[in-house]
Amino acid sequence: MTRTAHPPTTLPQTLARVLLGSFMMFAGVGHLTFLRRDFQAQVPTWLPLDKDFVVLASGVVEIGFGAALLALPRQRRTVGWVLAAFFVAIFPGNVSQYLTHQSAFGLDTDEKRLTRLFFQPVLIALALWSTGAWPTRRR
Repeated sequence: MTRTAHPPTTLPQTLARVLLGSFMMFAGVGHLTFLRRDFQAQVPTWLPLDKDFVVLASGVVEIGFGAALLALPRQRRTVGWVLAAFFVAIFPGNVSQYLTHQSAFGLDTDEKRLTRLFFQPVLIALALWSTGAWPTRRR
């Protein structure tokens, strides 16, 4: 059984993947350093883990995702699917921040926190599109 080769990604997809990878590494470093408190505000209160542990662990994971997006182009589709799943998995933290009225990252009103919720699907779509994980239609 032969594997069919996936078509290469386009230049806009590649640029978006590099941008997303860089963003993920920046966010991961932020988890470990200067944004640590802000990220703690997104850890749901019902999660039975230490908030600081969750923030540090997710920071390491985000650095790993960023590095994978930048350095593993042959695995980009797999990375895209797993990153999209990660974005789905952390969405409850964004919802929790809204429901508990936690201010962080300049999200100091319910309107701003609610608006933030609509960006998670954009990140999911970007992870899938930029890596070619979500196949595009061909004519």
